[in-house]
Amino acid sequence: MSNKKVKVIVIGGGPGGYVAAIRAAQLGGEVTLVEKEYLGGTCLNIGCIPTKSLLHTAKIYDEAKNGAICGVIASVKLDFTKAQERKEAITERLVRGVKGLLAANKVKVIMGLVSFESKDTIKIETTKGETQTLKFEKIIIATGSVPVMPRIPGIEAKQCIDSTGALNLQNVPKTMVIVGGGVIGVEIATVYCTLGCQVTIVEMQKEILPMMDRELTKIIRLKLTQTGVDIYTEAKVISIKDDGDEAKITVEMSDGASKVFNCEKALISIGRKANTDALELHKAGILNDRGKITVNNKMETNINDIYAIGDCTGKSMLAHVASAQGEVAAEKALGYDSIFNIKTNPSCVYTNPEFASVGLTEERAKEQGIDYIVGKFPLMANGKSIIMGGEDGMIKFIVGKEYNEILGAHIVGPRATDLIAECALAIALEATVNEIVATIHAHPTIGEAIREAALAVDKRAIHMINH
Repeated sequence: MSNKKVKVIVIGGGPGGYVAAIRAAQLGGEVTLVEKEYLGGTCLNIGCIPTKSLLHTAKIYDEAKNGAICGVIASVKLDFTKAQERKEAITERLVRGVKGLLAANKVKVIMGLVSFESKDTIKIETTKGETQTLKFEKIIIATGSVPVMPRIPGIEAKQCIDSTGALNLQNVPKTMVIVGGGVIGVEIATVYCTLGCQVTIVEMQKEILPMMDRELTKIIRLKLTQTGVDIYTEAKVISIKDDGDEAKITVEMSDGASKVFNCEKALISIGRKANTDALELHKAGILNDRGKITVNNKMETNINDIYAIGDCTGKSMLAHVASAQGEVAAEKALGYDSIFNIKTNPSCVYTNPEFASVGLTEERAKEQGIDYIVGKFPLMANGKSIIMGGEDGMIKFIVGKEYNEILGAHIVGPRATDLIAECALAIALEATVNEIVATIHAHPTIGEAIREAALAVDKRAIHMINH
């Protein structure tokens, strides 16, 4: 490769953009990152990290309140202000870390809003009120996504909030209606229900978490219901009315009848859309579908030397996907032949218990006409899960019938979001269940239940009766 430094611009400083910038700099690029608001993007500032911080608070509060079952008796009081302060401190610490990493890798950072002028030129309206025009050799678009606000009459009511608003509440509301039973909706339901709020979820589809394995989703729904969350599926919000201190939410139920819910806060959480409106993609001729940038598995757009990664492509809107795609795009920009493979992408839901999935669900295997078999192991037969109060969970494998290769894995239980990495690696290596079985798993751990689920594929699990 030439000794000449390739000039790379990255638009967006979230988990896709800052990773792409660092990787491009590692490979010798001269990198400029432009971010309009805050480094770390939605994930660090108003998404993944703040949510998980509040979920951790909720978990500690729940365990302390119910500690008598383990012989720990305490008088418990929630200081929500302190919980919010800790959340902010964690976010600030991680953002400082991102700034330090960018500086250490000699990435130039400009704070401002970007739009394309042509196929090789961008305009930056800086936060200082200046306008800059920059030419680029390579550019990586990583502008993320924004919440979708549906056209519901009355949605402008003061009680309506998005996920950012839900994370920044200064007090725990007495009542909350969550419109949308996806990952964000159920995680925020978990937080506020645990902290004492009466939560209602309204979901248009047949089940909450519709992209996850349906059998295990039912476990999560039951657990949420047991903790006091009211869940209505195949239900549609018709209108929202500001009624003073509360909102009145009118919902058309699955049987066609209407029901009205009163609530202090109404979280609108029906999904996110690509954040590309300000880019003026047409000036560069970048192909997109209603704002979702079209890319191949090398993260290349239809225009040479322009790449796009993460949520702005409108596909799998997950921080770790954006980061992986950022590395691929940076490597392609610097002359390396890298490819993004979605096959090993895990999905994680931080409910209580946690829910994690990788590969095919049973529903997708059926849709694709794949001949498969299933191995399942209930965590009520796993000692560590019982100790941790996670005996309601389950581990489930979807396995190819002819070769016994692992096609999908699904976990509901303690530490599911950590354990799923083993299953993702197995899929990446095209491992069979026999190779999981041949791997000794430590005892007592929840991880040993993964081996038992693999054994269950051939009806030879040791710690349960095989059917």
